[in-house]
Amino acid sequence: MSDNTKLTFTPVIGIEIHIQLKTKSKVFCSCSADYTNDEPNSHICPVCMGLPGSMPVLNKSVIQQGMLAGMALNCTVQPTTYFFRKSYYYPDLPKNYQITQSDLPIAANGWLEIKDDAGNPKTIRINRLHLEEDVGKLHHSAADGRLEGAETSWVDYNRSGLPLAEIVSEPDVSSAREAVEYVTALRRRVRYAGASDVDLEKGMMRFDANVSVKCSDGRWGRRVEVKNMNSFRALERAIEYEIKRQSKILAEGGEVLQETRHWNDAKETTTASRVKEFYRKFIVEPDLPPLVVSPQWVEEVRGMLPEMPNEKAARYKEMGLSEIDAGVLTDSIDVAQYFEACVAAGANPLRAGNWVRTEVLRAVNDRQAGDRQVGEKQAGDRQFGVKDLPVKPDVLAELIRRIDDGKLSTTLAKNVFEGLLEGLSLDEAVKNSGAAEGGVNAGALEDLVSATLAANADVVGDIRSGKDTKGKKVKFLQGLIMRETKGQARPEEVAAAIESALANPENLK
Repeated sequence: MSDNTKLTFTPVIGIEIHIQLKTKSKVFCSCSADYTNDEPNSHICPVCMGLPGSMPVLNKSVIQQGMLAGMALNCTVQPTTYFFRKSYYYPDLPKNYQITQSDLPIAANGWLEIKDDAGNPKTIRINRLHLEEDVGKLHHSAADGRLEGAETSWVDYNRSGLPLAEIVSEPDVSSAREAVEYVTALRRRVRYAGASDVDLEKGMMRFDANVSVKCSDGRWGRRVEVKNMNSFRALERAIEYEIKRQSKILAEGGEVLQETRHWNDAKETTTASRVKEFYRKFIVEPDLPPLVVSPQWVEEVRGMLPEMPNEKAARYKEMGLSEIDAGVLTDSIDVAQYFEACVAAGANPLRAGNWVRTEVLRAVNDRQAGDRQVGEKQAGDRQFGVKDLPVKPDVLAELIRRIDDGKLSTTLAKNVFEGLLEGLSLDEAVKNSGAAEGGVNAGALEDLVSATLAANADVVGDIRSGKDTKGKKVKFLQGLIMRETKGQARPEEVAAAIESALANPENLK
């Protein structure tokens, strides 16, 4: 065997992602797709339970949402597809087969661009996006506490039949970090398209990672599929663990088995589940005809696709925003729309971007954290978002205009913003901030500058003697005056008043 001290290992990773599509009903029946907080098995019917004599009827909105998701991922929509029966036996699948498109998908040959570990652009190819139905959910008494008895398990079929899009990448991912960036970008684009809410807390996005390692001596480890990951953190840690595990086996001259493993988040390890088997599948579903997607329908759906986040970010950078600010503002389509509405109402883009990125998002995050702390947010409730903020974009735009017009200082404007968050009108918030608009009148400012310079004669002496080469002492004086005025004075007027007083000491009172 080769000297293992000289061996290097290259990870080769493909990602499979299941996303719950955003529809009112399930994929093959009229049962509601929104069952959160409802009793177990209260959203089921003969179709999603697979009872004899029941017939599936394809939900047209599922196809539309699948096409939207595919287009958001630069996939090509296929003109004709089929559904198949994939047979396997498990308690969460009542009819013992799953209806899926599998190898004849609704969309194929897509791609996403990410940054590799060196910060360079990298394309991750997407093999396909296919549609299928979800399965039920198993509950076990030891973890659930709902039923007595250590051996008791039960199944909730409310989830059975929910519409899923499975998105399969090519093995182009080379690290755990790249995997997280890829799924993050994919989630953002699918959410922008409106194809899914992609809420991780509600299980609307789940990950499987196919990991193998190539050794520098030419040996390959067999592909291992890691399941049971429902967060970005779990995905990253599971891949990192599996790369180390497989590399160690190869370094010691062992053989990596092709198997399915599960990620144990508590123990931070993967555990063997089963040797990879081949399902008896791909029997054409006899109760569903071929799905034919017309060019007219494709173009109709394409017209529903909004501007994607990378396109928005490029446009924002043309407005003068930094790459970091553009990235933050385009992370959520709601935040991007809020920012754009603020600019459309007349706000300066740079100042609007800064206010949305800092004050607006801070207010949203504070509200979300408060809800979690007091337990107001129930499972299934929609998370507080920028749309729920009492400060609407046009009001923020007016606040920003008053700053630009010199009617409010930035410090005072932040106090006004807090009043707006409490539901006050802009004029009420200005009044309640403790000062009238327009800063401090010239006479009062001149008196305050004189008093401040007199009280800090040593600082003034250093400035006049040329010791303040970096201007820090002047800024110190400005800070004292701004504090005395509680932020009401305009910074440029304070700077001018100090400069005048220093140049004309005879005018000091």
